Order: sequence, then C-alpha cells, then structure tokens
Amino acid sequence: MEPRISIITLGVEDMARAVRFYRDGLGLPTSAKEEDPIAFFKTAGVCLALYPIDRLAGDVYGSAGGIALPSNSDSKGGANRPGQPASRVPGITLAHNTRTQAEVDQLLKMAEAAGGKIEKPAQDTFWGGYSGYFSDPDGHLWEVAFSSDWKFRDDGSLVIQ
Repeated sequence: MEPRISIITLGVEDMARAVRFYRDGLGLPTSAKEEDPIAFFKTAGVCLALYPIDRLAGDVYGSAGGIALPSNSDSKGGANRPGQPASRVPGITLAHNTRTQAEVDQLLKMAEAAGGKIEKPAQDTFWGGYSGYFSDPDGHLWEVAFSSDWKFRDDGSLVIQ
C-alpha cells in the first residue's frame, strides 16, 4: 500500500447545514451545493468529504447490515451532540495546523461564529505548542494547533519528519 490518505469522509446528519458550515463558515473551497448528495472540499493534501450518515452506514454495512445509528440522548435522558454515541468520545480528531499562534485563535473564533462549538479554548500545550478544539455541527472534533517547530510546504501541507 502506498502511504497516502486521499479522502476523509465525515458522516453528517444535515448536508445543507454541514456544507454551509465548511463552505461559508470556514471558507473551504468547494463546488458543492447544499442539495448535492455528497460534498468535496479542496484542501492541501487530503480531500475532505461530507456524506449523509445514514447513507454512509449503508455504504459500509449494506442495507441489511443492521447497524444502529447513534442515539442523540444519553442513558439519563440528556442530549448529546448530533451523531455522537452516548457518553463516548469519538476515536478520531481532525487537525488543522497553523503557521502562527494568532491563526489558532482566529480559526476557533471563525468556527464558533459558523455554528461550531468550542470544546477546549486555545492554550499552551504540554508539548510546547498552542492548541484548542472545536466541534462542527455534527460533533466532529477538530484540533487547531501551532508549533514554532513545524514547517510547511508551499502548498500548505505539513512537513512530517
């Protein structure tokens, strides 16, 4: 296998809302319209895709797969974020690495203004950087992080040593 990830697909409950969040709120480039069955966003390196979560489950498990989509309420009757299982932190986060510390704060404010939720305000980290977390309207977690040690290629992709 070649060491490459081509597309990261996020299962979403409301395509129109998700497209507006990423396209209008965060400014990710796309030709997708809110009514499209799938949306692709151009980023440096990996393509980000949005797809209805029920269709994603059907694609993975088939119509007879018997998958139960996560409930939006916990065992005590409280509400969870859409698409998130009760009392469970998802096993994945997405990251956007910035060239400056100020960009971390700017992007977190942009995400919140677009309808995202700040999960952890930006702060100095144990590893010597600066980062914070937001979740999109479907509960997908994003880390926004800066380190003075990071280097970027001309296309904006992070150099991994």
